[in-house]
Amino acid sequence: MNRTQLSQLAVLAAVSEHRSFRAAAKELLVAPSAISHAISSLEESLGVRLLARTTRSVAPTEEGRLLLERLRPALEEIDIALEAVRDTRARPAGNLRITAPRFASDLLLAPRLGDFLNLYPDITLEIANEDGFTDIVKEGFDAGIRLEESLEADMIAVRVSPNLTTVIAASPNYFEHHPKPEHPRDLVHHRCIKRRFTNGSIYRWEFEKDGQELVVSVDGPLIVSEDRLALLAALNGAGLAYLFDMRVDDELASGKLVRVLEDWCALCRTVSLLSHPAADAAGATRLHRFLQIQRKGYGRPVRNGNRAARSR
Repeated sequence: MNRTQLSQLAVLAAVSEHRSFRAAAKELLVAPSAISHAISSLEESLGVRLLARTTRSVAPTEEGRLLLERLRPALEEIDIALEAVRDTRARPAGNLRITAPRFASDLLLAPRLGDFLNLYPDITLEIANEDGFTDIVKEGFDAGIRLEESLEADMIAVRVSPNLTTVIAASPNYFEHHPKPEHPRDLVHHRCIKRRFTNGSIYRWEFEKDGQELVVSVDGPLIVSEDRLALLAALNGAGLAYLFDMRVDDELASGKLVRVLEDWCALCRTVSLLSHPAADAAGATRLHRFLQIQRKGYGRPVRNGNRAARSR
């Protein structure tokens, strides 16, 4: 057995464990196309089909299962040996540059920065707050934070957030002068705090109830570029704000904000960290350590692709 076949067998084991080419690619930090090529080459060299593939699933054939059973002890020994070597090498060092929207920096990254920087003091972490779809390769970033609906094709995406639900809320003082909306169409009679994106567009509020989706172009006397200001403005009675639940949990619990249209806020989103599969080994190591910290509690691989946002 040559070294190429050894790496191909490791790929086979990863695909078999995850039952997914993409999930195996994320674990091994390679492109999905490299996974497919490795499996095809291994099957061709052995002359047997090792994986049964459909559009919905991947599973070992009987020959593949028998091969993996025989190989598993040896592969586990190799993993142990490699981990021992990793533990003896110098700590990860160098620069790690990440672009992220402001809400993700505040809610997802900031609470874990201390843990990461204390564990890896030789890494210099730079976080650039940008709400636009920055080209991470062209601009020299190692990774970018994106809503799942905005993922780019041919990139590695790993979920780094719990499920996020939208919230429509205003201060009790605001509702002393305005009736609570009972349907999204009632928003035409309210002062709504609008959000302008980096590309100049105004965000249209999205709603969903019982499978019905609505997109509403709201109006109001205030336009902001980030959700922290929208929250502060809502707390001071400026109008209704459209925010993620993580941003306003404390304010809702304390009664400083009152939630409305909750039955129409069924939209659930997640946030992923997007990276390029061609990263160098040192950069991939720094990013992998960062992901280990960020994914604690709610991390899992997500399907890579480019779902068009419903309104941008």
